[in-house]
Amino acid sequence: MRLHSADLKKINIQDPFWSRHVDLVKDVIIPYQWDAMNDRIPDAEPSHCLENFKIAAGRKTGEFYGAVFQDTDIAKWLEAVGFTLASHKDEELEQTADQVIDLIAQAQQEDGYLDTYFIIKEPENRWKYLCEGHELYTAGHMMEAAVAYYQGTGKRKLLDVVLKLGDLICDTFGFEEGKIQGYPGHQEVEIGLIKLYQVTGERKYLEQAKYFIDARGQGENYFLKEMSRPDYKLIFPEFQRYDTKYSQSHIPAREQKTAEGHAVRAVYMYCAMADLAWEYQDRELMEACKTLWNNMVNRRMYITGSIGSSGLLERFTTDYDLPNDCNYSESCASIGLALFGLRMAEITREASYIDVVERALYNTVLAGIALDGRSFFYVNPLEVWPDNCLDRTSKEHVKPIRQKWFGVACCPPNIARTLASLGQYIYGVGERELYLNLFVSNESLIDVGGHEVKVTCATRFPYEYTCSLKLEQVPAEGMKLAVRIPDYAREYQIQSKGGAVSYEKEKGYACLTLTEDTELEILFKAPARFLRANPKVRADCGKTAIMRGPLVYCLEEADNGKNLSALYVKTKEGIEETWSDKLGGIVELEIKGKRIQEQEWPQEVLYQEGEIHYEDVRLRAIPYAYWNNRGQGEMTVWIKEWIPSV
Repeated sequence: MRLHSADLKKINIQDPFWSRHVDLVKDVIIPYQWDAMNDRIPDAEPSHCLENFKIAAGRKTGEFYGAVFQDTDIAKWLEAVGFTLASHKDEELEQTADQVIDLIAQAQQEDGYLDTYFIIKEPENRWKYLCEGHELYTAGHMMEAAVAYYQGTGKRKLLDVVLKLGDLICDTFGFEEGKIQGYPGHQEVEIGLIKLYQVTGERKYLEQAKYFIDARGQGENYFLKEMSRPDYKLIFPEFQRYDTKYSQSHIPAREQKTAEGHAVRAVYMYCAMADLAWEYQDRELMEACKTLWNNMVNRRMYITGSIGSSGLLERFTTDYDLPNDCNYSESCASIGLALFGLRMAEITREASYIDVVERALYNTVLAGIALDGRSFFYVNPLEVWPDNCLDRTSKEHVKPIRQKWFGVACCPPNIARTLASLGQYIYGVGERELYLNLFVSNESLIDVGGHEVKVTCATRFPYEYTCSLKLEQVPAEGMKLAVRIPDYAREYQIQSKGGAVSYEKEKGYACLTLTEDTELEILFKAPARFLRANPKVRADCGKTAIMRGPLVYCLEEADNGKNLSALYVKTKEGIEETWSDKLGGIVELEIKGKRIQEQEWPQEVLYQEGEIHYEDVRLRAIPYAYWNNRGQGEMTVWIKEWIPSV
């Protein structure tokens, strides 16, 4: 049996670390993003998202504005609202969302078609620009939003809208004669269709998702064929010399061995592949998922759990190509990585997948949003020198400060829906099994084999490494409890009433059988540590990074002055850990280091002979997730390692 997430309605997160972020969703992020999509944020790029729907619905006249996938901003916002309403009732918010849903329903065409770009701008070109048009991508996000809103509120108006859209897609695409034998240029509809199947039981949606995966990369490439039409006009100029690896359509999914192309497209496809592998018990497809996962996390992933090293086309490049100051590392890509890892963990019950999920959530996903919830990173570099983040250069995609909004604003609402649904990552539930994946304080009621078990988890993770776990209403016939053993944990133990409890270790989990109400203490150590990259990662040779638990740390100009590249860290001297009230409360790290003395270098001299002299310094490091919350300045994750002279 595959594990599944616990019901979000019955998970109450009350966590010293995560609550400040999760509570921001309902208190700040959802209202802020609502204003952004209504073009009410001063000095921010306009959205026009809701205006497009009003025009498509006939409520207003005007022209379409924005990217072809602009509709997905409101879809992900609605999904975040659905997740939020599942655990926090809010009549005013629900009424606002209902009005948006009424608008979307009014914009839908009689046959079920729904995409404001083509409804307003090019109705004659429906389904003719699959490579670039994002119609199916947009449909997928609408489907996910509808399912979340239905599960959060019980209301099915949006669900009925997307079921009609799903029926149209099933009737339009397929291997059968008379149907379009194409597939989406940006994967996502596969995830949406699978969710429609899961909520309705209608197998045609599952089969349609399978078609899109099976058709991709088969025979003549559909996108190249589409682009060869005499009347074809590029939507995105950068697609002029189209590389089929970009859309993972170069070979069939089952034959793919390396993570290629646009990072978000890739991980969304892998999510669908994992779901389909389980539903159809397709071993070949599951092996492809494992192969792609291993290539991605072992050769193409940053230490922060981000992926996509090229700023051009937001894509993977080659093994070990992980530059720090010009990478892309899109927030959406790390979210997709976490979603893929969660699916793989549910299917395989291997904790190593959750290790990566945790890494992505605690580092890149959180770095993508400011502590006040009102500005965002689309790109997540590991090294920033603000002076060279210039427009019309190779680093124009790197922003030294978070932005109020984006013309392409896929990341802000994606972060919102991720934080709002954090509960789905905490537990994995089986027939008579409960897996604890993430150490997050919560009080939850979880259906374990038909028995509602009350679970109370109390922890100050990731700054302290003890977790009190209380399980009540444990079924008399027994249940299995599996607690994750993080890959960085040392001296891991489980105690009850002050004494050690023996457990079986299975795939990175500590497993116990419970037959009565139980109170446990999970304890381990996770001191700050230096990590080094594989020497094949050229950008990091001779450098070290610092982690404490799941948190990657960085140096900021605010603590260490300008020109962080002139710093060296003494890895033999140890790391001092202290609690600091800065940034809302963090464990700050202090390390001994060296700095190149610049004062002896004449400003007008670029190159000169002579020895370099150094001075002793103390370096201060903060969690990477919280960088750029104290004004603009330099930042770096990787620091040159000081090698003492013999």
